[in-house]
Amino acid sequence: MSERDNILGRVREALKTKAPRPGTHDEDNPLPEPPASGARQWLPHAGNQFKDWVELFRKNAADLKVDFVMVTSSDEMRQALIGLRDTEGWKSAACHSGLLPDAICPALGLLMVHTDKHYDVNALEACDVGITECDALIAQTGTVMLSSRRAGGRALSVLPPHHVVLARRDQLVPDLPTAFDLLKTEYGENLPSMISFITGPSRTGDIERILVLGAHGPKKLTVLCV
Repeated sequence: MSERDNILGRVREALKTKAPRPGTHDEDNPLPEPPASGARQWLPHAGNQFKDWVELFRKNAADLKVDFVMVTSSDEMRQALIGLRDTEGWKSAACHSGLLPDAICPALGLLMVHTDKHYDVNALEACDVGITECDALIAQTGTVMLSSRRAGGRALSVLPPHHVVLARRDQLVPDLPTAFDLLKTEYGENLPSMISFITGPSRTGDIERILVLGAHGPKKLTVLCV
C-alpha cells in the first residue's frame, strides 16, 4: 500500500465517526452560552449619553485623520461647506438628492454631477469632492456607515478625492449593534445592495510601512453633523 492510499484510508475511517457538536467535546466543562446582550458585551464601552458619543467620535476621528465638525444649523453647515470650497479651490462637485444635499449643495454655485440621475463616470471622477448623506456615525470606532441608497449609489463616496458626509445628530450612535439596529429599522429585510463602513480616508502602508492616504479611494474625509 502506498503512502497516498494509507492517508486516504485513514480519512475514510475518520469520516465514519460522527463529529461532536462544537462546544460539547467536554461534557463536564462545556463552553459557556453566548451572552444575552450579544456582541455589545465584548465591545469597548462608548458611554451612555449623546455628549459622550460626540466626544468619542471626535477623538476617533482625530486619530483617523478625519475632519469632524458639529454645527448647529443647516445655514452653519452650508457656510462650512462654502469655506471648504474656497480653501481647496473646488471647481466641480458631485452629490445626490436628499434632505441635506438638496438644502446645502446649491449654495456652492459649482458645476454639479448628480449621481441619482444619468451621469458620465469620467465627469464624476474629475470632480473635486463627492458629497453624500450617511446611514449612521458610529462613535465606538469613528466610522461612517453608508449604503447605496443613502449615498447616491456606490461610486460617489469613492471616486472624488475628497468625501464630505452630511449627517444628522440622530444618526450619531454609540456602537456597531445600534448601527445595525438602525439598518433593520430603516430597511427591514429589504437591505441595500451595498453597505459600507468607512473608517477614515483611504490609506495603505504596504510599501516600506510608509502611510499613504488616498491609495484606493478619497484621501480626505470630512464629516459635518447638524
